[in-house]
This record gives sequence, C-alpha cells and structure tokens, in this order.
Amino acid sequence: MTYCLRIADIPTSERPRERLMTHGPKNLATAELIAILLGTGQGPGKLSAVGLGQYILQQLSQHGRDPLAVLRDISAAELMKIPGIGPAKATTILAAIELGKRAFASRPLDRTAVESPAAAAAALSNDLMWQQQERFAILLLDVKNRLMGTQVITIGTATETLAHPREIFREVIRQGATRVIVAHNHPSGNVDPSQEDINLTKQLLVGAQFLGIPLLDHLILGNGDHLSLRETTGLWDEYPQGD
Repeated sequence: MTYCLRIADIPTSERPRERLMTHGPKNLATAELIAILLGTGQGPGKLSAVGLGQYILQQLSQHGRDPLAVLRDISAAELMKIPGIGPAKATTILAAIELGKRAFASRPLDRTAVESPAAAAAALSNDLMWQQQERFAILLLDVKNRLMGTQVITIGTATETLAHPREIFREVIRQGATRVIVAHNHPSGNVDPSQEDINLTKQLLVGAQFLGIPLLDHLILGNGDHLSLRETTGLWDEYPQGD
C-alpha cells in the first residue's frame, strides 16, 4: 500500500480509522495502528501519520532489533528522541502499550453458576428491581450455566416495554453465550405475568428451540420480589429446551 503525505490525500476507504472500522484491528499493519494513536504526522519530510508510524518502526528496528519488542519496554524519553514524537504522542503510545499489557495479563474472573431463579434475580436486581420504567434484560450464561454477563435490551415507559425476540437473540449470539435467562420488571411491584408476557415467552421459547440456545427462564422482578415463569407455567413442557 502506498501512502501519500497527508491522510486527507488517501482515499477514505484506505484510511487507517476507516479500515479498522470496516475490517477490524487485526487486519491493520502495525504502522497503521500506530498512526491511529498518533492522530497526526510530521517528522522528517512532513510525513503522514501512517508514514510517521512506519518511520518509528524503522528507527526501532535498527541493529536488527524487533521493533515491537523494543516498544514493549520503551520509555517516553526514548520515544521523544525520534523526530516527530513529542510528549503528547509519546504518552499516547505508552498508554496504549500499558493498556495492552494489562489486558493480556488479566485473568478471567471466576464465573458464578446460576442455579436457581433467586440467583438469577439477584444478578439482575440492580438493573431491574427498583426501576420506575419497565426494562427488559438478559442474563448470559455459558454451557455450564456460569454467568458471563447481563445486558439491558430495552427501556420502556412506566407501564410498557418493547422487546423483540430478534433484538434479544442478536445480543445473545453477539456475546457468545450458549444459554440465556430473560427478565423484565413491573414498576407496580406486581409480578404476576400479563398475557403479553406469556405470548413473548412463547415466541422466545420457539426461537430458542430453532437456534439451539436454551432459554432457561423468564423472570419478572418488582419491589423486592420475583416470579419464575418456568416454575409457574407449563410453557417449558410445551416448548422443551433440551437443557
């Protein structure tokens, strides 16, 4: 790929930021990733940001060194010896390197197994229990029913929320969950299911069967209480989930 002196001279589809958005960071060259951090160019010959990124890598690779290995432990003072790199650019690069180190070194949190409606309600209580608007949320689980996370899908009015099965399962698939519990709150505190709640649960159970992603329960929360539709209806017998 040939780079012009200015990012503005590069076709929009070939600019680093646009390429990252379209193709993902893994498909960018190292110089392009550095260019996104730099934001602007300059240095010898008034290079573009990408050109300056390439120049930085060239400088760090002197004496047969691996430029990424050098970057891993470089100091701000060493970076600022490179023409075109001042304190702002140096600290941005160092911050990105440190963030990458911390992300790589972090250990996955122990995932708590969700083994009862009460445990699921507790995991969702902050998002749903005392809200004045009706909210619909999902509890994402792995194959061993361990908690991967929670997500509020929609927020409605004081008496109504909208949750389409498409929106719900899109998020489940995007997060890589293999099982799911759905829940919503009743701001009134009355956790008895409405006919709309029953109808939505049927739709979700059918969709879960089709996708092979078991829907383990649908909870209603409100005013410190909760109700499990799995425990109080025969819907899971009518639409078995194979769990």
